[in-house]
Amino acid sequence: MKDYLPRPDLLAGRVILVTGASSGLGRAASLAFARHGATVALLARNEAGLEAVYDEILAAGGPEPAMFPYDLAVADDRSLETLAGTLAHHLKRLDGLLHSAHQFYSLTPLHLQTLEQWQSLMRVNLIAPFALTRACLPLLQQAPDASVVFTGETHGHRPQAYWGGYAVAKSGLETLSRIWADELDSNENLRINTLIPGQVATTLRARTHPGLSPDTLPGTDDLMPWYLYLMGADSRAVRGQIVECRI
Repeated sequence: MKDYLPRPDLLAGRVILVTGASSGLGRAASLAFARHGATVALLARNEAGLEAVYDEILAAGGPEPAMFPYDLAVADDRSLETLAGTLAHHLKRLDGLLHSAHQFYSLTPLHLQTLEQWQSLMRVNLIAPFALTRACLPLLQQAPDASVVFTGETHGHRPQAYWGGYAVAKSGLETLSRIWADELDSNENLRINTLIPGQVATTLRARTHPGLSPDTLPGTDDLMPWYLYLMGADSRAVRGQIVECRI
């Protein structure tokens, strides 16, 4: 899939919501989606970061995005329903949802991880993606070709020591996406998958592997063929899959 060459208008006319859009893979995906014609709804808690991505999209000639400053750590049913209602009112449709927001503390033995940390990790990395997808489901089901992509984690797919609550939450996302894909099997217009980026030069990778030079890793843009493929119509038959980026 690294050799996938998307059409320039692959996402033309589509509205795609991206969480964690202010930095890292969420930012890269937002820019890539806009370059291929999508109107991107940018969601993150960092408003200044959102404004920077907003300006980048406009400067590159992309469709004007929408901004939603929102902290998934404090998400609840009412505020998520309001968010979905605002999307419907202003953007009229929703064709894609990329879950890229994440919460991570540090690599720590399990016996040193606190209940408060686990609750936060579960809330941002597992519960919020579930609840946001559920809130947006009516909009997504109205689209002629909609895609939901959860962002997995290598150490959630193949657990290792010290990744603790973060890995458990990311592993849960894989199960969530498979259950949802199974439940939506009869809906040919909506697909749900999990994408595992693998090793990539992000601030998270720098924190977990401080001795590893980012020059030895793929950059965020190198992974965009996978993101574009799963968000566009070419992946229409891909459902309930755990897709690993391999470069």
